[in-house]
Amino acid sequence: MKAHELYSVVDSTLVTQILDWFRANDRNVYKSAVATLAGNRKLRPVFIQKKPLAEQYAWIHKTLKINACDTIGEHLLQAYLMAGQQSLLAMFCDGLGIPHDGKGSVVGELPKKLDSERLNATIDRLVGLFDPKLLTLYLHCFNMQVPGGWPELTEKITSDERLVLA
Repeated sequence: MKAHELYSVVDSTLVTQILDWFRANDRNVYKSAVATLAGNRKLRPVFIQKKPLAEQYAWIHKTLKINACDTIGEHLLQAYLMAGQQSLLAMFCDGLGIPHDGKGSVVGELPKKLDSERLNATIDRLVGLFDPKLLTLYLHCFNMQVPGGWPELTEKITSDERLVLA
């Protein structure tokens, strides 16, 4: 799935959580995202910024569903996961034996193949620790890191009924 497709199916409460995180922790990224998305829609950012927060979030979410906004959507997801969900990323990498910097950023090459048993055990553990929708979003984002994704991870995402975005 591409970022705009993820935004099309992800629960709006998760998008709200992400946007709230940016407003609280990295307001510049939030303002930049609003400005970029507004520019893509040929609007002035102030038009969006004057809306009540709930309407801003709804507009941002709706706009991120558009294919033309795929790049900014992907960057927002990556920035949020890398800065706001480091423990999830680190635990996932640890579970699969992927070397990382302690914050979940992979060091060196991504693996060519994922061990299915380790993948299943890691996801089973993480589902109990994190919101399954957040975990699923992360798994989709991680799977976007190689062309076509990893077959083992794609199979797990599509077959495990706990891993749903909506």
